[in-house]
Amino acid sequence: MHIEAGVVEGGKMLLSYATGTAVLLAAIKLAWNHINKSGLLSLLLKTIISITLVFTFFEIFPHHPIGISEVHLILGTTLLLLFGLAPAMLGLAFGLLLQGITVAHFDLPQYGINVTTLLASMLMLHIATKKIIPQKMAYKDITYTQMFKMSVVWEGAIISWVAFWAFYGQGFTIENIQNVSTFASAYLLVIILEPLIDLVILSIIKAYYKQDTCSILFNKRLTNCQA
Repeated sequence: MHIEAGVVEGGKMLLSYATGTAVLLAAIKLAWNHINKSGLLSLLLKTIISITLVFTFFEIFPHHPIGISEVHLILGTTLLLLFGLAPAMLGLAFGLLLQGITVAHFDLPQYGINVTTLLASMLMLHIATKKIIPQKMAYKDITYTQMFKMSVVWEGAIISWVAFWAFYGQGFTIENIQNVSTFASAYLLVIILEPLIDLVILSIIKAYYKQDTCSILFNKRLTNCQA
């Protein structure tokens, strides 16, 4: 989902600064709400874990440049289900920044583009999740069908944003359309694979956490625990 350097240039970068600022402000607002509900320590611990996982997704998990971007296995649904919306968004934002500072300096100029892609997609996933999963259902009891729907939303949102930036920056040329199509096709495998990984993780949680267990490290909705 990393947009390659040169895809968006010049004055067109101003849009990425605006959208990047908007999603980061949204993340800050959600973080403040999380603190009011669950406390600062809860937010810090979940965010630190999320950052670590996101950096792992970017640098250790397989990732290949295809078309105008890279195909990553970014377990956004896992982050949302395990840690909640605010820690997931902060984890994505700071994990992306950490990668740019430490090992991928060439990605820093595109930070506004890439952080918009990730955080806007996470917001879309959050909205969809509220419709896909019944309000009283614990996340650990999610079915494969529900998880697959969430994966389609998450990966579909990323593909849509990558396509937007590509066409915005380079126009609707034959080569650009082919590059976007190649990238989108490669992500189809991720859409199938991610729900299986999520279900394995949730099955482990289900084995070790009871319905009334409430941990500061995890989203309360994971087991519908009582605070």
